[in-house]
Amino acid sequence: VEIVEGCRLPVLRKNQENEDEWPLAEILSVKDAPGKKLYYVHYIDFNKRLDEWVTPDRLDMKKLQFPKKEAKTPTKNGLPESRPSSPEREVRKSLDLTVQSASAPSRGKTLPTPKRKTESVSLASQVAPVKSVPSLPSSAEATQAAVYPAVREPFPAKAREDEPLTSITTNGTTRRILPSQPGRKRKNCGTDEMIKVFQFNSPRNASGCLPPGEDSQDSSDGIPLAPRMTGSLVSDRSHDDIVTRMKNIECIELGRHRLKPWYFSPYPQELTSLPILYLCEFCLKYLKSLKCLQRHLTKCNLRHPPGNEIYRKGTISFFEIDGRKNKTYSQNLCLLAKCFLDHKTLYYDTDPFLFYVMTEYDSKGFHIVGYFSKEKESTEDYNVACILTLPPYQRRGYGKLLIEFSYELSKVEGKTGTPEKPLSDLGLLSYRSYWSQTILEILMDLKSDNGERPQITINEISEITSVKKEDVISTLQYLNLINYYKGQYILTLSEDIVEGHERAMQKRHLRIDPKCLHFTPKDWSKRGKW
Repeated sequence: VEIVEGCRLPVLRKNQENEDEWPLAEILSVKDAPGKKLYYVHYIDFNKRLDEWVTPDRLDMKKLQFPKKEAKTPTKNGLPESRPSSPEREVRKSLDLTVQSASAPSRGKTLPTPKRKTESVSLASQVAPVKSVPSLPSSAEATQAAVYPAVREPFPAKAREDEPLTSITTNGTTRRILPSQPGRKRKNCGTDEMIKVFQFNSPRNASGCLPPGEDSQDSSDGIPLAPRMTGSLVSDRSHDDIVTRMKNIECIELGRHRLKPWYFSPYPQELTSLPILYLCEFCLKYLKSLKCLQRHLTKCNLRHPPGNEIYRKGTISFFEIDGRKNKTYSQNLCLLAKCFLDHKTLYYDTDPFLFYVMTEYDSKGFHIVGYFSKEKESTEDYNVACILTLPPYQRRGYGKLLIEFSYELSKVEGKTGTPEKPLSDLGLLSYRSYWSQTILEILMDLKSDNGERPQITINEISEITSVKKEDVISTLQYLNLINYYKGQYILTLSEDIVEGHERAMQKRHLRIDPKCLHFTPKDWSKRGKW
């Protein structure tokens, strides 16, 4: 039996416990190697970064599934995109003409329902039914910046509970929010209304509390319907093909590290067949051989990223790089980042962006650890477009340091900010952890006045942290802190929450020191071409 592209079958792989497992996989490509065939497989319901070339002995041929051929739709009069009439459709058409029913589908013209193209790496796309609860403080922008799609989005502040609520679409998932049950009306709470904070209160699942749902957003979910026309780096997924779904670089040597890319990156075609792609760790220029790299290093004068050093504490430095003034470096940085970011596309026009590169210093120079980019002018309060910690430096606290630095810049600018959506699976975890720790840090430091419980508003939390208030609300919902008690909203901090927060903060050694930041924001709107 010949295995062709599109076939599905179980493939042997090792899991995290180094045990054998046979997940279902799809064959994306077949190539002939000396003496055998190799198959490029994508594991269904796994992240694309686990895709790999496998040998035939790892395939379970007994459960082979061939790709299903799509049935061709019969045409009417030989014309494409038209279908022959049927008696049922003719009757329905006449009914639609006589009875002007608003609920009649498509006015008698039956169109095939377009199926939404989904990657198979989504975590949990089904959402549990939402119980009706009192509305939470929010604004009309809540639907744009919701980060936890499976957690119920907050209502607009002016909505009444006895009015029907429109459906909210977040990351391609449409759900209808149910109004509260009759007889349980409660007044709405704006973001300026005081919220009381109760500490060490054990009951966490009170009736007014929102249960956190499963996360349905990862690197493949949350695909926007159309790309923004500004400097957004969000991939619209409309150009996905078999080439861009496959990793094209085998290995990258960057300084003292060798990196195995996770995703496709549009490096020049002639470099994709090389066993190792060599990069200068200071200017990020790509070269085809070690000899070319050694020759380049004798001529490359850079020992740090080009641009202004705006922060230094210990061995950690941040450099601000203008995408217009340092175009070649910015493009090389985007090419490297695309190897580890699946949900972002690559623009060779880097002019609308600023890049903030975090480095670690030693006697040889400033070595890149990670970076984030941001638009010079963002109409939607985005303070981060792309953010990445390189794999050798992950799980060491650098991701939170990058996030914290982006919010420190927002504080200097006097704005609140939010990352551009969709976030990758790892990005979502990092941001959720940062927001939780930052908000809990503020709540724990609140002092009571005159023996009463301390009070704070959502807007005050947002102003102190520069975190957008929609992200504050969604974090409080995720942490299951908001309760409705005696006509007002309260935040209940249980002992488990407090102890978990203290343990997490003890492990967080890397912090941004605002005193070491030397940054003057520019008003890019007053500059003709930046």
